[in-house]
Amino acid sequence: MTNSVSSVNKQKYVIDAFFAGVGGIELGFEQTGKFRVAYANEFDLNARKTYSLNNPETPLDGRDIHDVNPNELPECDVIVGGFPCQAFSIAGYRKGFDDDRGDLFFEMLKMINAKQPRAILIENVKNLVTHDHGNTFKVIREALAKNGYYIKWKVLNGKEYGNIPQNRERIYVVGFKNKYDFDSFEFPDPIELTNTIHDVIDFHGKMDERYYYREGKQPFYDKLVPEITSQDTIYQWRRQYVRENKTGVIPTLTANMGTGGHNVPLILTDSGEIRKLTPKETFKAQGYPKKFKLSAISNGQLYKQAGNSVVVPVIKRIAEQIYNAMVNNDTNLSTANLKRGKYALIYSDINSRFEGKTYVQKYSDSFENLEKEISNTNIKLLSDEEYLKLIQRRKKANFYMIEEA
Repeated sequence: MTNSVSSVNKQKYVIDAFFAGVGGIELGFEQTGKFRVAYANEFDLNARKTYSLNNPETPLDGRDIHDVNPNELPECDVIVGGFPCQAFSIAGYRKGFDDDRGDLFFEMLKMINAKQPRAILIENVKNLVTHDHGNTFKVIREALAKNGYYIKWKVLNGKEYGNIPQNRERIYVVGFKNKYDFDSFEFPDPIELTNTIHDVIDFHGKMDERYYYREGKQPFYDKLVPEITSQDTIYQWRRQYVRENKTGVIPTLTANMGTGGHNVPLILTDSGEIRKLTPKETFKAQGYPKKFKLSAISNGQLYKQAGNSVVVPVIKRIAEQIYNAMVNNDTNLSTANLKRGKYALIYSDINSRFEGKTYVQKYSDSFENLEKEISNTNIKLLSDEEYLKLIQRRKKANFYMIEEA
């Protein structure tokens, strides 16, 4: 029987959240009116200040996830989290699981195994799927599948799926214990981008002097003036040159924006002055509502929090799809638990390397028996080497792999 803490006829579905940051994932779920957060975990002190300011009633655990005992957690229907992306980011050191932060996924998996939520959502950088030629994401999705989850993943861009004028591609992994929920779930369709940079950035008002770039204040100021000429685009100072984002949206916000004059989005105001975005504007560019409060900490920390966060409207749309899948099957929660064995026959169907689904079809103590199981099908059994070649070629395919359970 699949665990279900809540019923649609009684109360909202319950969420436990990890790597909560300032609460963007939870906010998206709560905006649907169908979920409530029972527990959140976030190690960073400054992020907790912003989280608590906006969610004073939510129990917020500030311990390192390694120190959290899963038995202490409240029962839940959904576990969500975006484990720190630096270990997998193309902008980082490409260490993946060799990085000390690489084991954070497995700490989250420990929580998932202990609580057995009906659904999970994991968010991360797009480059997670290509890190180490595809090995890293292979480990993650197979670990989820072998621990009983039917998963679907897709890379979504905030400007295409959240009506937010920011170019922000992230991978979203959604998993269900119940095959019925899995079959019912689909990622949201793209929507028209009607919001512009003028909806999230104030080109008219006067801001604090600290946000302006002036002659004699920045050594590279003279290089900015001839390049920053339009109010219909966003610019960035890239250490040696000015980069114009010609798509008319805000470039991907990063955790290091606003520090050292690098990567920070720049605009030309109505008064002809050059300034960087304010922290409030960067949160609006992530789809946070106007009423979202920023804690009284340094601007550098606020920029970091916005850059590390999520596009809230995208999360909300995914949460609505998760809710629809779950509520449609509230009266049929039973699912056959596969009998465990030494080996797992894992089925995957990928539509390019940025979208697909994976689950365990069968277990057996015999590798050969699983080979026989699929011998009469048209679906190919891949080796690790064949899989990696497939991913690198960005091919569309469905296939089996046999892995130790």
